[in-house]
Amino acid sequence: MTHNAPATIIATRFLALDDGRIAYDDTKGNGPLVVLLPGIGDLRAEYRFVAPALARPGYRVVTMDLRGFGESDTTFTRYDGEAVGLDLIALLRHLDAGPAVIVGTSMAAGSVVYAAAEAPQLVSRVVLVGGFTRDAQRGAPMNLLIHMLMAGPWRAAVWMGLHGTLFPLSKPEDHEAHRKNIRASLREPGRSAAFGQMMVASHAYAEARYDKVRAPSLFVMGTADSDFPDPVREAAEVSRALGGDKLLIEGAGHYPHVEAPEPSLAGVLPFLSANSASAKTA
Repeated sequence: MTHNAPATIIATRFLALDDGRIAYDDTKGNGPLVVLLPGIGDLRAEYRFVAPALARPGYRVVTMDLRGFGESDTTFTRYDGEAVGLDLIALLRHLDAGPAVIVGTSMAAGSVVYAAAEAPQLVSRVVLVGGFTRDAQRGAPMNLLIHMLMAGPWRAAVWMGLHGTLFPLSKPEDHEAHRKNIRASLREPGRSAAFGQMMVASHAYAEARYDKVRAPSLFVMGTADSDFPDPVREAAEVSRALGGDKLLIEGAGHYPHVEAPEPSLAGVLPFLSANSASAKTA
């Protein structure tokens, strides 16, 4: 199955923080706010199929580049998921549009958990896509290998090779063009180093905050996500810990919303419009 990339182009906006700017775009819709964070090593255009589909029914959709990636600055002193969570909170306060749905892919899912736990008044719902919200159970040799691969100037090439394996179900027609944009971005000064720092950062900060998340949550997971030894089990255990739901996309990999946007949206849209009374109580 293939799907065409949307033609809509939205001008980049910037939020100035203490040590750098975060790039984002904003559909300026009149409905509830939805903020989308891409995975590590990717661009906010990761949501090029999801964002227009959310905007059509009226949601105000904002997509944000992670610090150090895309059009965001490389002047930050920290590159980890917790710092991205702080950026997300700052953006939500800046937008000042009421409680928002926050969505994070891969590493940014942990940032979403952090924001929901630390600023619950700003968050209405949480969606985690192929999310790293706890440290993987890896042995010392694998941890050493990851650090070696991500420590040198070859890290961008290693990432692009890995990225190419993460779409086992289908690739959109613009897949190679998007990969070309990622590659070009990572070649810009400072971005490869930011990627290396973020890649080896711990996700334990997110797991430590599971019990502080009060917003309803949904874990979206491709059943063939090779980033997890058992993706179905990961989705089940994390969604249970958060007291939320899970959505499994059969045969999809680490980016189910890119490979299979239709079934992904078919499961996410009802979750977004469900009665907010399903939020957890203390």
